[in-house]
Amino acid sequence: MLEIAEAWKSYPTAEGAVAVLNGASLGLAAGESLALTGESGSGKSTLLHLAGGLDRPDRGEITVGGTALSTLGDAGLAALRRDRIGIVFQQFNLIPSLSVAANLSFQARLAGRHDPEWWRHLASGLGLEGLLHRYPDELSGGQQQRVAIGRALAGRPGLILADEPTGNLDEATGAAVLALMLALVAETGAALLMVTHSERLAARLDRRLHLRAGRLA
Repeated sequence: MLEIAEAWKSYPTAEGAVAVLNGASLGLAAGESLALTGESGSGKSTLLHLAGGLDRPDRGEITVGGTALSTLGDAGLAALRRDRIGIVFQQFNLIPSLSVAANLSFQARLAGRHDPEWWRHLASGLGLEGLLHRYPDELSGGQQQRVAIGRALAGRPGLILADEPTGNLDEATGAAVLALMLALVAETGAALLMVTHSERLAARLDRRLHLRAGRLA
């Protein structure tokens, strides 16, 4: 579902280019979960952004579901994210003017794949049934993160990218949210790539790779 082959990425600074990724490679199959760990600033979020077509590598190739991202323009990348990729951001990125119900269905409706039965199953499984008419600013952090996970899964994407999805939550809430996400991802057969700083949470996924000096091991 996801293949990253020899991805290189650097960013310009006043002191010159700073290399973040130095030939990083990984493969992720449908139905598989992979934790990406590494020190702060090691390039974990950069790699996730490349996988989601939110940024482009200087060299190397990213392939999602058999489509090489280098062959797509900005509109093609946006369509790929809409149709095949669900992204869970650390900061939730819910739409404040939309209710929980509308946030949950937002991406699935854009992709033309809103399934009311699956939507209700997600709302129930995530414990959101009593919150559907509320707005994001009326929710706790854990509740907002559950909405963000539901939104990412509502369109049944083949690839889920999660950037520190429990980073803003306390330990107990984070563990519960991760358990829900893993159960729902397993149910859909999606591939999951999750960035985390927590060794404990990383151990709950199928595999783990550590990013060091721009390379994965």
